[in-house]
Formats: sequence, C-alpha cells, structure tokens
Amino acid sequence: MSVSDQEVKEQFNTFDLDGDGKIDVDEICEVLKSCQLSTPKYEVRTMLQEYDTDNDGKLDFDEFQQIFTSIKGKKDAGFSKVVKDVAGVNKMKSTGPQAAEGTTHSFSEDEKLAFVDWINYALGDDPELKHLLPLKEDGNHLFECCHDGLLLSKLINSSVPETIDERALNKTKLSIFKVSENQTLCINSAKAIGCNITNIGPSDIIAGSPHLCLGMIWQIIRIGLLARINLSACPGLARLLEGDETLEDLLALPADQILLRWVNYHLAEAGSSRRINNFSGDIKDSECYTILLKQIAPRHLNIDDSPLAENDPTKRADLMLDNAEKMECRRFVKPRDVVKGNPKLNLAFVANLFNTHPALEPMEEIEIIEETREEKTFRNWMNSLGVNPYVNNLYQDLRDGIVILQLFDKVYPGIVDWKGRPVTMPPFKKIGGNMKKLENCNYAIELGLGKKFSLVGIDGKDIYDGQKMLTLAIIWQLMRQYTLEILKRLSGSDKPITDADIVDWANQTLAAGGKDSKITSFKDKSITTSLPVIDLVDCIKPGSIDYSIIIQSPKNEKDRMNNAKYAISMARKIGAGVYALPEDLAEGNPKMVMTAFASLMSQSMEK
Repeated sequence: MSVSDQEVKEQFNTFDLDGDGKIDVDEICEVLKSCQLSTPKYEVRTMLQEYDTDNDGKLDFDEFQQIFTSIKGKKDAGFSKVVKDVAGVNKMKSTGPQAAEGTTHSFSEDEKLAFVDWINYALGDDPELKHLLPLKEDGNHLFECCHDGLLLSKLINSSVPETIDERALNKTKLSIFKVSENQTLCINSAKAIGCNITNIGPSDIIAGSPHLCLGMIWQIIRIGLLARINLSACPGLARLLEGDETLEDLLALPADQILLRWVNYHLAEAGSSRRINNFSGDIKDSECYTILLKQIAPRHLNIDDSPLAENDPTKRADLMLDNAEKMECRRFVKPRDVVKGNPKLNLAFVANLFNTHPALEPMEEIEIIEETREEKTFRNWMNSLGVNPYVNNLYQDLRDGIVILQLFDKVYPGIVDWKGRPVTMPPFKKIGGNMKKLENCNYAIELGLGKKFSLVGIDGKDIYDGQKMLTLAIIWQLMRQYTLEILKRLSGSDKPITDADIVDWANQTLAAGGKDSKITSFKDKSITTSLPVIDLVDCIKPGSIDYSIIIQSPKNEKDRMNNAKYAISMARKIGAGVYALPEDLAEGNPKMVMTAFASLMSQSMEK
C-alpha cells in the first residue's frame, strides 16, 4: 500500500464514527465541516449517489477513496489539520492473517480509554475475569485481553443479558482450537443482537487487531446503552411527547434522537433557552451538560452550575465531569472529548446519564408499548446485514422501501435495478416525496412476486402505511429466503431447498450419528425439548455437547429454557448463524425453528 493510500485509509477509519466499516451522510458531513468545507446535506446526498457504487447508502473504503481524493485536492491543508486535531489517532500495522504486508490501520486512543474504563466498571466484579481485569489503559492490553473470547462474551451478556449461555464457553486449558470456538460463539452472538460485523473472523479477534476489536466493542456497548430507551424500562419517557405525537411516533425515533429530546426537555424544565441538535458541536462548551446534571441529579448530591463560572473550556468540562462523578456517571468522556465534541463518546455519556438518572416521572394510564420478540429478531437480522439506515423501528424505518430493497439485494444479489429503474433515495422532497416512497415499496412487492413470495392482499401501500402484519409477512419471507439461498449456493444446485429437504437432512444426520432424536416437521413437539437441536450439534461436531448438563425429560418451562439456551449457544459456537432465540425453541415457534435447523444444515455443508 502506497503512502497516499495509507493516508486515505487513516481518514476513513478516523471518521467511521459507528465502526461499521462504512461512512454515512452524517459522517461525510462531519468530514467536510471539519475541513472548512461545510456543505448542505442535500448536496452531500447528491455526492453520495455519485460515489456510492453499490447503492447501500454508505461509502465503503473504495468509494470513500474517490471522494477523499477530490476533497483533499480542494483543501489539503484543512483536512490535514483536522486529522491532527482528532484526539489520539494511533496507527498500527495490521496483524490479521489476511492483512497485506505493510497495511496499517488507525484507531482512536480516546475511544480505547473510554471503553477500557467502561469494561472495568461493568465487568470488574466478575470472578472469571480476574486474570484480565482491571484492563490497563496503556498499550494494547485491551486488544490482547480479547484473545480468548471470554471478555467479549461477558461484554455481550452485560449489554443483552443471557445472549450467551456461559456453559457453552471454554474457560480452562484454552488451546488455540478452544479459543477459536469461543470467538466463533462470540461473533455469531454479536450478530444475533444486531451488530454489523462484516469481514471479521475469529482469527482477527484472536490476533487482537485493534481497529476490528474496537469497532466490535463499540457496537456491543452501544446496543447495551440504548437498549433501555423504551417505555418498559422508563415509563416516564412519555413526557417527551411533543404536539399531537403518539407514543408510537415517539418510539419510532432513533434512540439518539430520543436522547437529544430528553436533554432538551430537561434544559426547558430548568428554564434554559439552550437546546442541542447533536452530540458534537452543541455540547463543546459544557453549558448544556452543566444545566442537565443539575436538573436530573438527586437533590442530596447538591449538584450546582458553578462550572459555568469557569471560562476555560477544558477546565469547565473537567468541573462539569466532577459533578457527573458525584452522580456516579463519569463514564466515556474526558474533558478533551467534550471540548472536541467526539460524537460517539458523548452519545455514550448521555445514554449512561439517561439510564442512571432519567428524572422522568411516570405518567398515569400510559399503555406500555413493547417491541415483540419476533420484531426484535427481524430487526437484529437486518442490522447485522448492514442495511442503511440502521433500523430502529421495524415499521417506520421501512416505509420508504429502501431497506426492503436492500434486503432483496442481499438475498438475491443483483436483483435490484438501482440505476436503470428509478429507485428514489432519500432525502425525499416535500412535494411528491410520498409518491416516490410508495413507488419504492411497489417495486419491492414486484420483486417479491417475481420470486413467488406469498403476498396475496399485500401491496406497496401496506408497507408505506406501516401495516404491521403485512410488513412482518414480507420480512419473514425475506429472512427465510436468505437462509435458504445460502443453502442452495452451498449445495451447488439450482433446485430450491424446501422445508422437507431440511427435515430429511436433519433426520439422516441424526440417524448417522446414532441419535434417537427425530422430527416430523418444524412443528414437532419434541423440538420444544431442544434435544433434536442439541443432538444435531453433536453430530455436526462430535463430542462438542456436554450431555451431563442436558435435561433429557424437561418437565416445565424452566427445564425447556435451560436446554434451549444451551442449544442456541452451542449451535452458534460450531459456526451456525442462528438468529432464533431460546424462547423460539422452548415454545416451538415453527418459523424461527426452521431458520435454526437451516443454519445448522448450512454449517454442516461448509465443513
């Protein structure tokens, strides 16, 4: 890689704020603004359409390289300056097995320090991590401690409890083989909770590749921080309603937008005229943070606004964070992160404040609207595939048809005619914009019908209107076909894979492995015991199952869940990309059961 290419790669990683290996419109705007090239967002979207060759709404490195060259030529000095101003950017030689000689990657030292602090705080009391914690701030200790998979697995469970059944983890006498199994379980579990982990394998994490480890850690932490921004965890969230909004309207907002509204609500309650629209430039002077902390803090802590008397921005930020420390919320940001407006770390700081001190009194007679298990599974599946925009609400975020079209393109690569047929990308104009959204949705339905999806009574307007049952119907068929298309490609045949084919494979595999389990269909009652899944895992990878912890005749829900949690984690551990949840097995949900068996079949074919 030449020097100029290394420089471009460094900038790409520097401004990839959410660590997904791509940059979106907002991140491009941050680059341009920092280079004194502030550009209206509609112009940025036009640029994105020009350079976004794969039409996913983001720029990957190859696409970014083109736009970077143009920007750098126009304002070389400005770009160089902002890169130097970005706090603590480290460059390291790539150590992964697939890295080209001389390849370098950059990562943020400030983000590394923030994540080290959070992990020490969140996992510090875990006795099984005593050999790793507390993590050291200096050097690459964080990345080295990701080696055996235990730290990341525990972090996943801290963010989304019980995602990984820890009985499935290898914890002692860790050979490289056992470590690789842990990392496989970790990566598949991260995908199952909605992390977009592309081109990352167990060997990358074992090698402690800094930029890959840091990107994965951030996604896991972010999911956990934002998971409690809902009515179930915080019934007082209804106080953030504005105008004639409904609760569904509020909950359809992205989590970061709800956090901005929460901050502004408390600023208004405190009598301040200040409002924030982002977690970067608007919070740099610490004024809004100081007012917010005073407003939400328990009165006995005597939090005041004395930091505002300090004129030096860094010293003021430090005094403000002293107040946060009294509230046990001094996490993620240091004074320089506030002053420089690091959006990633400031989002984390505010989310932790919300989770700890929401200061929103519950309202009477408010219906608690919760995402169903099925909705969450579908949403996590989409996000793990890297759709753009990130899906926060399964219905609202699909109404313009763009995400559904992306899903079709991922299930059937090349099926969407992004250029020849007029697919309208956001932003949508006020006049005629709704019609363009409807056209996108109609195109998606047309593609589904062409692939013989069961869409009787469903048209594009149902997707546009956010009709729940009908939207779920098309999303389920896309998820089902995603798994079946993988099976078809692995089989090397053009013949479609049917449910009967998967059932036959399962029974033949079980019989060949000397197991007594057998299923007649995905509605077979024996599946609720999870024994067929457990036995299949042991057939695919003989000796992997510890049968001493299996309940052979589960008598109640607790017993069934005990088996199901282990079955799901063990399936992921041997490499199956299972999105189904333990509840799906224990309750015998035939749809998700099918995807679990199909994933196991895929894994057996890849061996």
